[in-house]
Amino acid sequence: MKALALLFVFVPLAAIAHFFHWNPGLIFLFSLLGIIPLAQVMGKSTEEIAIRAGAGIGGLLNATFGNATELIIAFFALKAGLFKVVQASITGSIIGNILFVLGLSILLGGIKHPHLRFNRTVAGLNTSLLVLAVLSLLVPAGLAATSPRPIDGIMPAFSVLVAVLLILVYAASLLFSFKTHSHLYVGEVLPEEKPTMGLPVTLGLLFGSTLLVAVMSELLVGSIEHVIQTFGLSEMFIGVVLVPIVGNAAEHLTSVTVALKNKMDLSLGIALGSATQIALFVAPVLVLAGACMGRPLTLHFDHFEVLAVMAAVLIANFITLDGESNWLEGLLLVVTYFILAVAFFFHP
Repeated sequence: MKALALLFVFVPLAAIAHFFHWNPGLIFLFSLLGIIPLAQVMGKSTEEIAIRAGAGIGGLLNATFGNATELIIAFFALKAGLFKVVQASITGSIIGNILFVLGLSILLGGIKHPHLRFNRTVAGLNTSLLVLAVLSLLVPAGLAATSPRPIDGIMPAFSVLVAVLLILVYAASLLFSFKTHSHLYVGEVLPEEKPTMGLPVTLGLLFGSTLLVAVMSELLVGSIEHVIQTFGLSEMFIGVVLVPIVGNAAEHLTSVTVALKNKMDLSLGIALGSATQIALFVAPVLVLAGACMGRPLTLHFDHFEVLAVMAAVLIANFITLDGESNWLEGLLLVVTYFILAVAFFFHP
């Protein structure tokens, strides 16, 4: 935590670099590093609100504000017309949460606690929803690959239709979780915690950090093209690996911290819940936002991106099937993530 606090220096440095027209590579680096502690403040503020609101709503808030960073970065990338970066950031957020965040949590939690157990019902619902997300990416890719004529003209309208349906399914999943079948979500009894900050201070930190993340995101996106040209990094690698690692910083810390305390229901809820929200809410919102902005974003993703998401969902489904896990399964998830990350680095 103290190491992350040191990164706050990069927030003003990024602004100074922008106003004095320093090298865009430095702006990219400073804004990238500056987002990390801001995401941590957002995560801490959300936890404070969660203590007051209860576990269910708290978990939803954790996922929502945990994904706010990625949504803000993706929005500015969409506004700049960097569609590949937006699509790659969606892919990276899904596989990052499933493979890296969840894998690291299980690995470190399993080293400390030999037996990790969690609610199979909740994990099963999340992986089932993620299968729907995979289908929403497979169908456009399949249409494009098998159609005898180009379908680029209908893809934006098709994507908007699918986006609306995915949002409706996500809303239905919330109704299922919090209303009609809330009894299925009674997990481990956690020790009662008390807020450490007053509500006005918490809200001020939350909205202030969100605003600064928006500023850093705009600076970050504005320097991406220079980084691509100068360092030879692809839009896909930046979107799949760099942006999600920064955007998920708060979730990394929270998920691993609670896993070390053997609170695996909460840890899986953060990791898988965040991936589900990205797939069924954030991605569709970006599609709808693009349509409103005249920047049509489609769900026709690169075939390798679809394959990566399929692999992540498949392995997560197998690992969560029995309701328990161990450090070796966590290691498998992390290694799978790094294999895919290296592949995306070399992907043209």
